[in-house]
Amino acid sequence: MEYLSMAISKGHRVPLSLFLLLCFNLLLAPAVQAATPVAESRFSAYTITLLGLVILSLCVYLFVVIFQPERF
Repeated sequence: MEYLSMAISKGHRVPLSLFLLLCFNLLLAPAVQAATPVAESRFSAYTITLLGLVILSLCVYLFVVIFQPERF
């Protein structure tokens, strides 16, 4: 339980969020590869999925910064 509280602390948010982003990428990349009509390499599917997740993360971050600027 001590490790969980240490992982959630402010100092460890970036590594934890990167780990969760990569795990989510592992779940979504096969769906992206299956949804494309052209035969695509596995590396390309993972890259496209990671790019989409980064863009989604930036959109959420900018949304929060715009509507709650006093937090920053």
